[in-house]
Amino acid sequence: MVALAVLVLDQLTKVAVVFGLDLANRGEIDVWPPFLVFRMAWNYGMNFGLLSQDSAMARVLLIGVALVISAWVWIWVRREKSGVWAEVAAGLLIGGAVGNVVDRLIYGAVADFLNMSCCGIDNPFAFNVADVAIFLGAVGLVLFTNFAGGKSADKPVKRRQ
Repeated sequence: MVALAVLVLDQLTKVAVVFGLDLANRGEIDVWPPFLVFRMAWNYGMNFGLLSQDSAMARVLLIGVALVISAWVWIWVRREKSGVWAEVAAGLLIGGAVGNVVDRLIYGAVADFLNMSCCGIDNPFAFNVADVAIFLGAVGLVLFTNFAGGKSADKPVKRRQ
């Protein structure tokens, strides 16, 4: 359910901002500068422009990697029975990844539009709701699973007697 909620929220915000506010043509909208600016960026690659040459092969590769990682995370969390918080984290990551896959399938690139700057530092990068969910999901998986070899944060520790 978390993955579906993230996917829907991500796609609704993209449609509302990119097309509803016509950001695709306007390029930039000051919302609360410099803290929040809608700045249109079509991301053909990964973070920081990696694999951004706008080739069909790169797009297929990125879609495939996102789907394989999403499936692996889902299977891993279900198999580990890590608890509800790990499942929420997995849902965040999977929903975000699938949201960006949908963009690549429909538009050929990921629609990024959120830009935040502060304290004299001008952030040149844009991101979207899916990116935030992926980040939070990855952090949650580290915290709430046995990923690092420790005990899960939301499962009771069984002590040996």
